[in-house]
Amino acid sequence: MNGTILIADDEVEIRESLSLILQDEGYQCITAGDGEKALDILMNDDIDILITDIRMPKIDGMELLKRTKEVSPKTLIILITAYATVQTAVESLRSGASDYLLKPLDFDEVLLRIKHLMRHKELEYENKFLRDQINQNYNFNFIIGESPAMKELYRMIKRVGKANTSVLITGRSGTGKELIARAIHADSDRGDKPFIPVNCGAIPENLFESELFGYRKGAFSGADKNKDGVFKAASGGTLFLDEIGDLPENVQVKLLRAIQEKEIRPLGANSAINVDVRLISATNKNLEHEVEEGRFREDLYYRINIIELEVPELSERKEDIPLLVRHFIDKYNHEFHREVKGANNEAMKILMLYKWKGQVRELENVIERAVLLTDDDYITPADLPASITNIKKDSVILSDTDNLNDAIAAYERNHIKNVLNRTDWNRSEAAKIMGIDPSTLSRKMAKLEIQNDSE
Repeated sequence: MNGTILIADDEVEIRESLSLILQDEGYQCITAGDGEKALDILMNDDIDILITDIRMPKIDGMELLKRTKEVSPKTLIILITAYATVQTAVESLRSGASDYLLKPLDFDEVLLRIKHLMRHKELEYENKFLRDQINQNYNFNFIIGESPAMKELYRMIKRVGKANTSVLITGRSGTGKELIARAIHADSDRGDKPFIPVNCGAIPENLFESELFGYRKGAFSGADKNKDGVFKAASGGTLFLDEIGDLPENVQVKLLRAIQEKEIRPLGANSAINVDVRLISATNKNLEHEVEEGRFREDLYYRINIIELEVPELSERKEDIPLLVRHFIDKYNHEFHREVKGANNEAMKILMLYKWKGQVRELENVIERAVLLTDDDYITPADLPASITNIKKDSVILSDTDNLNDAIAAYERNHIKNVLNRTDWNRSEAAKIMGIDPSTLSRKMAKLEIQNDSE
């Protein structure tokens, strides 16, 4: 559907003719035989365009124009008038009508006017949400990392970007799941349309339905005007539901219906609204386990998980840490008007050795603090939090070399060999202990020339 149009006219022939023609063009049409019924529909349904005759019983077109501006301000209005009342139509434009049509109606002209107004309405939505996104200072494609794990993720982003398929992004909190979602959106055919992120974990349970689907005036106490939900806001673009595992069960049912039917029903509305949305979801939970425990619907899980992308933990791509540190230093130099040139070797060794339980987000917070506090050209260990610098000396072996890449390789080689020795060189068990995939361990062993000396 291209939108919802309300036709208000006391002439049955005009109502039915317009409705049939517009439905053939893909519009959803509602009709009313008088102004009072039209006003009732406007108060309870989401109407994109109102086409109304000026002369109607109960409430005439001019009064309906005024009342529509009060109860449904986003609805665009086309007035129908006879030739003798053109002056009235001109005056109505000054009162807020978007256009007017003369009787007898030329249906080709009607379609052209409606297409023009619908495009105007779409641009209004797009401009609003694009401005919101610009204000967030996001670079949609700026994901940092050159490790094998990240290169594989980039390959998958390129594969799924152009499709309209639902994507589920999994990974620990702080790994950058929203950046991945934004990259998929930016690389899609919807890249110039809205990207609407929603953190499901931050919405109170009683507000989920109204936030997702919107509501009509009078739907509940305090609903003094119509409000669009995020599904309507994202129409034509991408809706990103972060922490989808936190959705209440009653909302899961309605989300499944919205995905299947491609339509939503705002609270208090009498009819559904068609929406064209690509859904990208993310979670740090094991949704398969949630399904087994009965906390997440199995049918919804398979609907949102057509393609699954797993964002690697920082422990799986430690070679990306220097790149991330450089990126965050540049970012906060700009924000704080500083000129920090980098991190010295001792600070970088500590950053490489630390177990980042908070993932990339924790690393960014540490660098933000260091850039703000340092008095030197380079970040030193003194600029890092005590929780990071107080690494037990017997748990690590620092390399004697000043070359950063050699120091990183020495630490990784020593750590991997220690874990392999503890597991009698059982690669699957060692990979599990280190929190990486067995394939990642094999690549690292080959790169670092790690062999079992006892063989």
